Amino acid sequence: MLDQLTILAPGLLGGSVARAARARGVARRIVIWARRREAAKSIAGQPWCDAVVDSPEEAAEGASLVVVAAPVDAIVPLIRRIAPRLSAGSLVTDVGSVKGRITREAHAVLGTNAHFVGAHPMAGSERTGWESGSATLFEGRTCFVTPLPETDAGAVGAVSRFWSGLGAIVATVDPDQHDQIVAHISHLPQLAASALCSVLAGAQPAWRRYAGGGLRDTTRIAGSDPKLWRTILEENRDEVRRALRRYQDELHAFDAALARKDWDEVTARLARAKDYRDGFGA
Repeated sequence: MLDQLTILAPGLLGGSVARAARARGVARRIVIWARRREAAKSIAGQPWCDAVVDSPEEAAEGASLVVVAAPVDAIVPLIRRIAPRLSAGSLVTDVGSVKGRITREAHAVLGTNAHFVGAHPMAGSERTGWESGSATLFEGRTCFVTPLPETDAGAVGAVSRFWSGLGAIVATVDPDQHDQIVAHISHLPQLAASALCSVLAGAQPAWRRYAGGGLRDTTRIAGSDPKLWRTILEENRDEVRRALRRYQDELHAFDAALARKDWDEVTARLARAKDYRDGFGA
């Protein structure tokens, strides 16, 4: 059990970390810093929060583990702010969906006084805000832990146990490998859903009245926050572009098979897609 868990800038994920930590007895004391004053006032009355403080620096004092739950472009600046106030040997992790640059810069900022171990729980949704959090959000979901070769092994183990304690299934990967993986399994699906909605909006917006479950399921994540996704795509641009090119090649292959009336090729590609999807299980 952690003596003090500090969460900076809680949104959906940070709010869920706090709820899960309280429900599972992971931390004796949970301290929050929220960017917006109105959010801080609301969080102060929640049963999963022991204290809400006025600054990240104050929140970091005495923390065994700090979870930085800010958007990806704000993670390193926040770590830079709290670094002088961290106790020797304390741990810092995050929930950012891009890891390469963040991991290297955060490691350099903390030096040898504290330890940064990047993390990315694959448990988001199109909803935002700490109000949408859930104590069960991480149960059975993958959480990437992304140490550098030089990251302290004890710190890696402690952060991995923390995420496991919240119910997640930990997968330890290199930060750059993580960015390649999520470009395909998270960032590409977001762009595909958004592109599909954009196409339909340009065709005839009123057609959505006739949509069944298939379109709703396929485009659910298109309802995500555009500003949040802009920062993610800026951070992972190169890997996302590589994933997009593969997706474009697949669409072109479908188009070419349809143009040739090559129904065997169309069927083969549909079957390949079905086999992959069936592998997800329940």
